[in-house]
Amino acid sequence: MTKVRGSKSKPNPSTSLEGVRARKIAASEPVSPSALRIKPPASAGGVRTSVRTAATSQKEGGFSPGVLPPSVPVSPKAKTGKTKNPLAPERVAAILDGLGKAYPNVVCALHHENAWQLTVATTLSAQCTDVRVNLVTPELFRLYPNPAALAKAPLPAIEEVIRTTGFYRNKAKSIKAAAQMLVDKFNSKVPQTMEELLTLPGVARKTANVVLGSWFGIADGIVVDTHVMRISQRLELTKATEPVKIERDLIQIIPKNRWIQFSHEVIHHGRQVCVARKPRCSDCPIETLCNAPDKTWSSH
Repeated sequence: MTKVRGSKSKPNPSTSLEGVRARKIAASEPVSPSALRIKPPASAGGVRTSVRTAATSQKEGGFSPGVLPPSVPVSPKAKTGKTKNPLAPERVAAILDGLGKAYPNVVCALHHENAWQLTVATTLSAQCTDVRVNLVTPELFRLYPNPAALAKAPLPAIEEVIRTTGFYRNKAKSIKAAAQMLVDKFNSKVPQTMEELLTLPGVARKTANVVLGSWFGIADGIVVDTHVMRISQRLELTKATEPVKIERDLIQIIPKNRWIQFSHEVIHHGRQVCVARKPRCSDCPIETLCNAPDKTWSSH
């Protein structure tokens, strides 16, 4: 009997992986995750290499991409850009833990030597960077070292000194009026209650919280600036868009003994990593807990 030379059979297009993909795409059906999963390449010796994951190893200068250890918490997605139960206590605790380890002992970035200087500096920081404010305030405080001196200063002179902070006319009016009120009503001393601070011209809850928390160590609320607003929304800790409502949401889920430091940590995180445009997600210490729709890289 003559043997028929064997030949490898061609894969059946109807049952192969490529065929499954082609038929589902053609039929506009969703492709299963298993059909789309891309396996990492095999290295020499047949051992598969690790897939690059979120930054979890801290080096000098911050976090760098490494391999995600099993103990790192991951927030599961409900769908793209959404987290299942984003306000779960264990998730909030993991976020606070990650920020605390990434930014230990951070303090207010505005240079100041007393409560009065911090009040003025925070007022000037509206729509302005802290770096710019820190360049302006040394000369301002040299010329007008206390509320009484600033209250007596001519408005045009104040405007000239703070011009580069933006909106300098309104800011000059506010800090001069605040200085005058401190002289008239508070014996030139910055008050230590939210209610009294809010009576000062130019002082809203953000400035009051900064002064109370950073100088007096009083946790009356949470500072909500542009960084806290942006990151709280990305982490789905709030759906609000107004600072007062965002603060109201945050104080419901953040322990009171973390209110002051949480603000500092988030503000530093917003400047260094979670920036407004093209956030540096591969360097983020809490990337595994974030499912923001504008992420630039994801480990999960």
